Amino acid sequence: MKSAILITYDKEDVINEAKGLCDAAGFQVVHIIKQKFLKRPKYGISGGILERLEEISEKIRPDVIVFDEVLKPSQNYNLASVLHREILDREALILEIFESRASSAESKLQVKLAQLRYEMARAKEKVRLSSMGEQPGFMGIGKFEVDVYYNDIKHRMNTVRSKLEKAGKQRELHRQGRKRMGFKTISLAGYTSAGKTTLFNMMTGETRDQSSELFTTLSTTTRRVSINQEPFLISDTVGFISKLPAYMIDAFKSTLEELGHTDIIIVVIDISDSIFELKKKFSSCMRTLSELGVEKDRMVYALNKSDLLENSEIEEKIETLNLVDNKKWIPVSAKTGKNVKQLKELIGNILESYNSYKSEKKFGVEKAFGN
Repeated sequence: MKSAILITYDKEDVINEAKGLCDAAGFQVVHIIKQKFLKRPKYGISGGILERLEEISEKIRPDVIVFDEVLKPSQNYNLASVLHREILDREALILEIFESRASSAESKLQVKLAQLRYEMARAKEKVRLSSMGEQPGFMGIGKFEVDVYYNDIKHRMNTVRSKLEKAGKQRELHRQGRKRMGFKTISLAGYTSAGKTTLFNMMTGETRDQSSELFTTLSTTTRRVSINQEPFLISDTVGFISKLPAYMIDAFKSTLEELGHTDIIIVVIDISDSIFELKKKFSSCMRTLSELGVEKDRMVYALNKSDLLENSEIEEKIETLNLVDNKKWIPVSAKTGKNVKQLKELIGNILESYNSYKSEKKFGVEKAFGN
């Protein structure tokens, strides 16, 4: 495992997530520098902290330095010039994880598109800076002229996009086929490492790889499951994470667009998280789902890892998330199977109510859903 010095914010939840990202990317964090502010113009950090980092870096000699914030190319260049180490900002780190986890042809294309988008945003500045002398870890680009380099990235992006469009059309044909056969669909969504894949396995009897590491799932897997003697298709999707840039969500659009077409979305929440982390992760999920055009009416909330808490703690957290009046949540344990049967029943009841609402509305009956 490669070694890394981590520069991150001085907040416990942020430190834990950054360490989790490093671990998932195959880096062992050997030293952490905690700061309240990581957006200074020249290096992201102050000159004094940089001096300290230089000393530590010389002593420890890490393989990489991970900067838990988005760096401008000039900041990356400045840091690499002083430290003579490969510098990975938050986005580059996530892309490293994506690349190592991509297994299907489509997820590999999605990761490639995200990498090219990341590279393109930095292309012109990188050409200008590298002409001043290449630095370690700055992805030196040799003799490329700026326009040639930029156009090369553009061309590769177009090639990847057209391949993803074909995959999207294929996915649309599958969707239409499922509809014709009368299959209702369920998708699992939620913050990365909330336990989506474990719940997927418990509901389907599947044995997909599951791990506490971030981004275990990048490819969507669909399996058949029965609820109230009705056939359903259930899909596992890529996990969300805070500060995931729009272009990365866009790269995975062909996978995530399934969420916009599914009958029910199970939002998996790690209810064992601290209240602060719980609120942060929940709002991050809801924001991403909203950006993908998913309606709240179709969401069911699976409060996972509830076996680790007392009922009073669960109730307190349900209040924190404003789900008390929602009636579409259930405490579950994907690990032990607690309330998984009841979760299936809740889904069946919601769809029954939703279908009767639609048929009533069709005949002009104005009646609010769920009442």
